[in-house]
Amino acid sequence: MGRIRTKTTKRASRLIIERFYGQLSFDFQDNKRVCDEVATIPSKRMRNKIAGYVTHLMRRLERGPVRGISFKLQEQEREKRDNWMPEVSKLSQPRILIDADTKAMLASIGLPAIEGVELSERRNKSHQ
Repeated sequence: MGRIRTKTTKRASRLIIERFYGQLSFDFQDNKRVCDEVATIPSKRMRNKIAGYVTHLMRRLERGPVRGISFKLQEQEREKRDNWMPEVSKLSQPRILIDADTKAMLASIGLPAIEGVELSERRNKSHQ
């Protein structure tokens, strides 16, 4: 089983990613250097743990959003996904083909002529 990361390591890593996402990469050595520059970390061992978790999270962020981390690029992607509208609605059909029985049913309930509904020429095999 792997080692357990402390709450301090996770919290510091998420904070560093949120504030300095543009400077970070998927490489541990680069992330270690960035952590050293942007944060005051009391020991080398703690810095390495934070940089390791930052690298782990950066690789996870490459695949998709990570819970607990919020930064501008991720928010913009989410907005784009939420506000996406198809160019052509799947509900708008140019015409719908129905058989004679269905047409008679529509006429009986008071809908004799609906826009886009047409009588199909083909007969069902069960009626032949």
